[in-house]
Amino acid sequence: MKELTDKQIDRQDFVDNAIFQLVQRVNPTDKNIEWDIEMIGKVRDVIRQWIVERMTITDELTFYPYIDD
Repeated sequence: MKELTDKQIDRQDFVDNAIFQLVQRVNPTDKNIEWDIEMIGKVRDVIRQWIVERMTITDELTFYPYIDD
């Protein structure tokens, strides 16, 4: 069974944490925003569309590594 490398896992963590931090920073209220991987994934998909598909500055696996079944 194929597994992600430590470097790939670090990249996933970096992207997900950066998105979560962005959401927290743009929140104009005092309301706490809990970690929600579904929300993070949806934001990540939009960012991926721009960086990978529209701007074509990297490929999908470099932006957010995953194992293709």
